[in-house]
Amino acid sequence: MNYKHISLIVCFFSVLTAKAQQSDTTISFSLKEAIDYAQSHQVSVQNAIIDEEIAKNTVKKTIGIGLPQVNGNVSFQDFLVVPTSLLPGEFFDKPGTQVPVRFGVQYQSSIGIEVSQLLFDGSYLVGLQASKTFKELSNKSLKRSRIETAVAVTKAYYSVLVSNEQLSLLDANISRLKKSLNDTQALFANGFVEKIDVDRLKVLNNNLETERENVIRLLELNVNLLKFQMGMNIQTKLKLKDSIASLQVEESIDLNDSTSYQNRIEYSLLQTQKKINELDVKRYKSLFLPSLVAFGSSLQSLQSQKFSTLFDRSFPTTVVGLRLSVPILSGGIKSYQVKNAKLELLKTENNLVNLKNGINLEVEQAQTVYRNGLKSLENQKRNMELAQEVLRVSKIKYEQGVGSSIEVTSAETSLKESQNNYINALYDLLINKVNVDRALGKIVY
Repeated sequence: MNYKHISLIVCFFSVLTAKAQQSDTTISFSLKEAIDYAQSHQVSVQNAIIDEEIAKNTVKKTIGIGLPQVNGNVSFQDFLVVPTSLLPGEFFDKPGTQVPVRFGVQYQSSIGIEVSQLLFDGSYLVGLQASKTFKELSNKSLKRSRIETAVAVTKAYYSVLVSNEQLSLLDANISRLKKSLNDTQALFANGFVEKIDVDRLKVLNNNLETERENVIRLLELNVNLLKFQMGMNIQTKLKLKDSIASLQVEESIDLNDSTSYQNRIEYSLLQTQKKINELDVKRYKSLFLPSLVAFGSSLQSLQSQKFSTLFDRSFPTTVVGLRLSVPILSGGIKSYQVKNAKLELLKTENNLVNLKNGINLEVEQAQTVYRNGLKSLENQKRNMELAQEVLRVSKIKYEQGVGSSIEVTSAETSLKESQNNYINALYDLLINKVNVDRALGKIVY
């Protein structure tokens, strides 16, 4: 084997090693970093950016309609049969007859250029305004996509944090229960307790182990959901920087904010849609106005009876002029277009009123659910602490021989139940906080 082959093999294995190391790399993201990543990688945001670029090009296209239009044209004709016309015989001293005469030549060609400029068209002026408003609409649609992406990523991120917290509680329970199981087995070996006491703890331990496996699978699913919401490859290894302890829960919410609907991108989008509807009314009204176009053309005409001499002579023609188009009768089409545009505007105005009421109701509902969730979390946290204390006392009583194993297993079950209730309340509160911020229009991108 020569050195060239050895070098190729070394390079091949180097590439494989680099790819393997890259696939094993774990990326760590805080909530803010996850949202920022999603803003440039989520497909819905990317498509909204493309739509915004399309809107910009649409504005430029509309502007181009009012700029000078230049067209060149070249034509060639071979009259296999030259057209014939009948002329009065008086021209040929044959009165009372029709004499057939061929006009033209077999070969004709022309080269010309035509320039036109729109001087006035009411629908064009309104369309120019509408295209700029359409650009504004696409920009707000992009903001809405960014906000929706931020909301989705935040909720998915919280789901992973809550699953991690649930797994931590289960690990602590399993560790504590294994110690109790080992102690009880030792007591059973020395004849101090019955076998049923050991069996009860084994049942609890098996249930916790099964629940832990379920939570691990759920955690993996939540992480994949987070990666999907971020626009990240599902195969990428992702780790979260934040924790439940680092999150701040607001206990007070402004209940007197009755103008929050103005901060919502949905309301702003509908306001822009109203502008478009108003411009539609103006556009259809402008169709009753005349339009004026200036034009000019220059043409070089080539004619010959023989193809070989076709380009020997040319006959120039140049013309400039104005073309005024005045609409006279359209069968009522324009009138009904105006009426329908006004009706569409009225529908948008109704939707604005309805959306305002809906947003105010959404804010009130989100705030109520959040306050209830806050109280529920506080209550479930106290219940969990009480359940821990009950378990501690039950174990002491059991170890001192004044309690029963049933009390201990019952306390273990109550603790697990209170922890599940706490986890559910914590998750609900975090999600409701996102809903409150979204309802109040505080999520801005």
